[in-house]
Formats: sequence, structure tokens, C-alpha cells
Amino acid sequence: MENKSYETYARVYQGILRQAVKFLNWKPPLCLRGAGMLEILPKTLKVRNYNKVLIVTDEGIRKAGLMDGLLDGLKSQGIEYFIYDGTVPNPTDENTVEAAAMFNAHQCDAIIGFGGGSPLDCAKGAAVMAEAGHENIRQYHGLLKVRRKLPPVIAVPTTAGTGSEGTIATVITDTENKTKYAIMDPALRPEIVVLDATLTTGLPREITAHTGMDAVSHVVEAYINQSNTKATRSMAEEAIRLIFQNLPEAYHNGKNKKARDNMQYGAYLAGRTFTRGYVGNIHAMAHQIGAKYPVTHGEANAVIMPYVLEEYGPVIHEDLARLSDAAGISEAGETVEEKAQAFISSIRDLNASLGIRETILEIEEDDLDEMVDYSFAEANPLYPVPVIFTKGKFRDMYLKVKNGPQSD
Repeated sequence: MENKSYETYARVYQGILRQAVKFLNWKPPLCLRGAGMLEILPKTLKVRNYNKVLIVTDEGIRKAGLMDGLLDGLKSQGIEYFIYDGTVPNPTDENTVEAAAMFNAHQCDAIIGFGGGSPLDCAKGAAVMAEAGHENIRQYHGLLKVRRKLPPVIAVPTTAGTGSEGTIATVITDTENKTKYAIMDPALRPEIVVLDATLTTGLPREITAHTGMDAVSHVVEAYINQSNTKATRSMAEEAIRLIFQNLPEAYHNGKNKKARDNMQYGAYLAGRTFTRGYVGNIHAMAHQIGAKYPVTHGEANAVIMPYVLEEYGPVIHEDLARLSDAAGISEAGETVEEKAQAFISSIRDLNASLGIRETILEIEEDDLDEMVDYSFAEANPLYPVPVIFTKGKFRDMYLKVKNGPQSD
């Protein structure tokens, strides 16, 4: 399949899809933004007649007490709640089935995803599996496979990066095969999003760094892809400005609520951007690294990003130059190529300032065949990337990510 005829097929597929998705419902979630907004959520749920809710989170969030105010508010509104805290990093198909079983057993009205990207994705997966009548979530892998109304999902992110609160996607890990796959359908868009920066002020630096760079990768991949709209480009430019201006401050001074608020909003905009513009080859690689090795998704994206952007070459220079302008990196008199190169260098510099490494040594060459196959299958023909990678190119990129620039 590594030939021109397949590339032609992929571009035709993407072109047809680009026209078809114009008819989908792209209405954004109700966004409650601001410090203390979590206190508003129980009243909002009561108004919508949600009297029983399942909260999907993880054990660390529950033990940290971040949900205590929400739980008190639910009690005050007479809303009964049940908690599923079994979500693991890179949530699994088993997690979604377990959470859905709890939702059904208690006849809940809505699902609250509370936490980082893993609980949010698990909450979406649980919504898919609620009352599904089977335990095979993999059958929904891909685009527009759900095709039915789901229980409402309320997203309360406690990090700033995954963007899941603003997307129509969830990423699930196949327990048996240790691979990741995405489910994409407008039915997965959360009904309500709560962006309360006070939930993120205690984040460790490493999580701040990894999730922040995850948001950068969302903006970059969506912006350079071929399915953008005027609205998504505008959101991407605003998101990259907010992230570049606030991520270093959020990393070094985590108590700065303004920086945390701007990062949350930037990550949310990035999520809305890539839910329409898609991600690309960077994510197709990162998903497989995260499924096989103890590497966070954000860190994998951060490391992979400059290698892939360099590989794309001049075809993305104009887009990167515009992102460079939006991020405040460009200098007067620079050419498009110089701005693009400066933007790629800024990614490496930002990684270094956030303590993110340049390579992922955990990658095992014995795993490459499988990882290459899954990455190619995820990216093609769906992702409207600027350059379609062959399987051989994916292999080359994995080796660069493992060995560094010297592998050229």
C-alpha cells in the first residue's frame, strides 16, 4: 500500500469526508469558566433534572479531595451520586465496561468525568457502553460508528491539555492487544464543560508540562492538516497564544490562577480545534508508544512533534509561520521559512525548559512492526495530514524518536 495510488485514495476519502462533516452538529458544550465554577455545576444539573449521576474519576483524584466540594453541592441539591474510581492511565476497554455497568445498575441520568484525560475519556467510553447490551467497545472504533443518543456527559478537567472536554473523541486502550484506538462521533461531545482553574493549581510540574505540550500538539496538528475552517484556525491561533504565554508560568508558579485559567481555556480551544481539524501522524505514533510503554501521552507527543514537523518540510512552512506569529515568536523581517524553523526550535526549547527529554529510549525495535502497522492504520485514510507517511516512513520516525537526530 506504500504507493501513489493509495495516497490518491486517501486524499479522495478525506475530501469527501471534509464535505460530509459540514452537515454534522458542531455546537460546542455549555462552558462554565472561572474560579469557583464547580460550585455552579450541581444547580445546573438539578435544573436539567439529573437526579442520579455517575462520577468517573481515578483513585488519586478521589484521595486528593478535589471532588469534595462537588459532592457537597450534589448533596445540597438532592442529587444522588455514585463514584467509579477505577480508571487507569490510558483508560481501558475494561474500565469503560465497569463504569457503564455501575451507571446502569443505579439507573443514573448523567455521567460526570472528573480528572485528567483518562477519566474524561473513560466517562465518554462508559456513555457509549451504557445500555449497549454487549461488552465490545472496539466495534465503535473509527468515525461515526456510535450513531445513537448517549447519556449526557459532563466534563470537569483537572489538567490543562487533553482537550477531551471539547472533542467528539475518546481514546481507549485494548487490554488484550495493548494498542490504542479512537472512537469519534458527535454523540461523544460533552454537554457541559467546567473550567475551574482552582482544580489545577496543585498539579505537579511534570503533569503541567506533559499536558501543556499535549495541548500544543493538538493545535499544531489540527492547524497544519487539510480540514481546517476559518473558525478552527482562529481558535488554534488563540490557543497557541494562550499556551505559549502561560505554560512556562503555570509550570514554574503553579499557584498563579490567571496562568492556570488561561491554560485551561487554551487547552479547551485546542480540543475544539482538533475535533474538527483532526490530529495526525504525531498522535498516531504517540498512541502506540503510550499503549506499550510507561510514557504519558503528552510527553510522547512533545518528543515526537519536532521530528515529524521537520520531516514534513516546506509544505507546512506557511502554517508554522502563522503559528509563530500568533505565539509571539516571530521577529521583524523574518522569512516564512525562518519563522517556521523558529517555531520548530521553540518547541524543542519549550520541551527543554519543561524538563521534557529529546528521545524515548523505551521503544523496542522488536515492537516496531506492530507499532508501525497500527500507526499507519490509525492515520490512514482518515487523518488529513500534510504528508501521508508510508509504513517505511513511520518506522524511520520511530527510530528517530528512539535514537535522536543522529539517526538521520
